[in-house]
Amino acid sequence: MGDFMDIKDMPKIVLHLHLDGSIDILDARKWSREDGFEFTKKELLNELQVSDDCHSLNDYLEKFTLPCKLLQTCERLEICSYHLFMRLARMNVLYAEVRFAPMKHLEKNLNLDDVVISVVNGMNKASVDAGIMGGIILSMMRGDAKEDNLNVINIAKKYLGRGVVAVDLAGAESVYPTRDYIDLFRYANSLGIPYTIHAGEAAGVDSINAAMDAKTKRIGHGIRCIDDKRVEKEIIDNEILLEVCVTSNYQTEAIKGSHPIEKLYRDGVKINISTDNDTVSNIDINKEYERILNETNLTINDLWKCNRNSIDYIFANQEIKDKLKKEFEN
Repeated sequence: MGDFMDIKDMPKIVLHLHLDGSIDILDARKWSREDGFEFTKKELLNELQVSDDCHSLNDYLEKFTLPCKLLQTCERLEICSYHLFMRLARMNVLYAEVRFAPMKHLEKNLNLDDVVISVVNGMNKASVDAGIMGGIILSMMRGDAKEDNLNVINIAKKYLGRGVVAVDLAGAESVYPTRDYIDLFRYANSLGIPYTIHAGEAAGVDSINAAMDAKTKRIGHGIRCIDDKRVEKEIIDNEILLEVCVTSNYQTEAIKGSHPIEKLYRDGVKINISTDNDTVSNIDINKEYERILNETNLTINDLWKCNRNSIDYIFANQEIKDKLKKEFEN
């Protein structure tokens, strides 16, 4: 493996990306008009993207309100998914897992089957048109009724291996402790459904400990493990992958001061670099890599290794993993 001339040329694996947080701005503009929202361009961006006065995960999550309102038809869900995967393909992302909360898209008489099939169809269409591989992760939401979250697990089971690859837990982590949801992951595990868990972003090491007690092999964010040597060691020893999203961590103020990504990497933590929400954070994966190269001593070869290490953690079969490894070695 030689040095890459350019970030754009490097093959990439993206594992932590929210569909509704990455809505195409032109699509959002068109659909807002269709639904009777008269936003100026500036007002629309204000609805979709965080500004400098974002100071917490809860502030950040407000930017999902409009996308969820707009994404209430099969056609729009499919287009949103298709456009996101096509954008990723143009940035040389070979494989992406995109997540969303299907319960948030039932306001206009769609059912869970409609919602899931639409998002999977968008991904599959992009796969045909651009060759990108990927999977859809269905997010349960903190604060939702247990029955709703069980429904998410059950629909994931129905479409597992048919586009859906895993479940997740997202939402206001500091308000709804991860520990309260462990039994849901035990249930998912009993059905053979893989999972990743948002933890150690807005809450501290207790949240990460709960995720580890749920026997997860991947944690969304997880950066607060830097606060506790024992917890960090456990992540390393158990070979748990952290899905790290630097720009988003600054915006939610999960991190103040310098980001721990370099220290975690040097310590031996397995890391996947992702963007969390392209539109909300006004970022893309190439810009995220540039930021990391500019603000840390990590090299492009280090970023390549993060991608290469991520392949073992994707929620896909061995055939796809082998194919990706071959592409990376080339």
